[in-house]
Amino acid sequence: MPAPHPETWMKVTPLGLLCEPGGFYVDPSRPVERAVVSHGHADHARPGHGAVLATPDTLAIMRARFGEDRAGNEQQELPYGGSVSRNGVRITLVPAGHVLGSAQVVLEWQGSRIVVSGDYKRRRDPTCAPFLPVECDVFVTEATFALPVFRHPPDEHEIRRLLDSVALFPERAHVVGAYALGKTQRIIALLREAGWDRPVYLHGASEKLCTLYESLGVPLGDLRPVPKGLKRGHPPILAGEIVLAPPSAEATPWARRLADPVTCAASGWMTVRQRAKLRGVELPLIVSDHADWDELLETINEVRAPEVWVTHGRDDALVHALGLRGVRGRALHLVGRGDEEDEGAPEAPPTEEEADAARQGAAP
Repeated sequence: MPAPHPETWMKVTPLGLLCEPGGFYVDPSRPVERAVVSHGHADHARPGHGAVLATPDTLAIMRARFGEDRAGNEQQELPYGGSVSRNGVRITLVPAGHVLGSAQVVLEWQGSRIVVSGDYKRRRDPTCAPFLPVECDVFVTEATFALPVFRHPPDEHEIRRLLDSVALFPERAHVVGAYALGKTQRIIALLREAGWDRPVYLHGASEKLCTLYESLGVPLGDLRPVPKGLKRGHPPILAGEIVLAPPSAEATPWARRLADPVTCAASGWMTVRQRAKLRGVELPLIVSDHADWDELLETINEVRAPEVWVTHGRDDALVHALGLRGVRGRALHLVGRGDEEDEGAPEAPPTEEEADAARQGAAP
């Protein structure tokens, strides 16, 4: 008896991908009775589920972001490489290389295998485990940067550009816009690898997750909060220093205390110079936590799936490219997945009051 095709047991619903025989969703868009969560970004991990299965690090991130009582009434940890069965469906989590704890969800039922990749990238990230390709019948992928124009340069090159700018403008602070979960910690780790041993200053919204990363075994070095409580007329601060903040924080009154800040942004979208210009970014840094065009195609070749489902992003371009390679592509158009918001966490920069609440342990 042939194995059932994954489309007979994995259904696209308004809440996301439903594994019918297993009775659970993968990264559902709203609270459900049972969820398997690929990683902690806000468009994949949501509060209020009945039961959540995820890696230990992802569950820790969800507890930090949502609070203990909203990260799932029942929380089941599944380390990388381990497996559990639910109603005959075997569930295995393998590294996705996206952010700390990120996992691809491997589902097997009656001889059929589907891999739901979540978000992923292929290049080395010192803050998380590297992506592991798994051969399958259907591979479910994102397509955030699925156009040939998106070919990300080496991270080391972009970090060197940042350090060169700091050396060139020692009278100015450099404010790097980076999402609080994953990107901020990765930029810090890359700076350390490049030899930056001075303090890195943080916007209040980034402190809590940096502390969590360190508690989970990712060293980040000397981190300090941007000083607050300066009196009116106080001279600008942090000249020659590097400050990390949520995207667009540099456009708020918060940035006025800094010494003539150089606005930087770390994002795959910085490939598009017009986008950087519209955002007022002086120093665009092309550093992404998503696969670029070559990495998408490399991955699809390696997993050897005859069929690929595309969750969000430039699905039209990727499906066309797959067709030229003899691979069947299918756009899923899942609700609630970010692409224009970029980098997984569609979150506005919090106010200082919200950041203070986060530091004190309140839900963000």
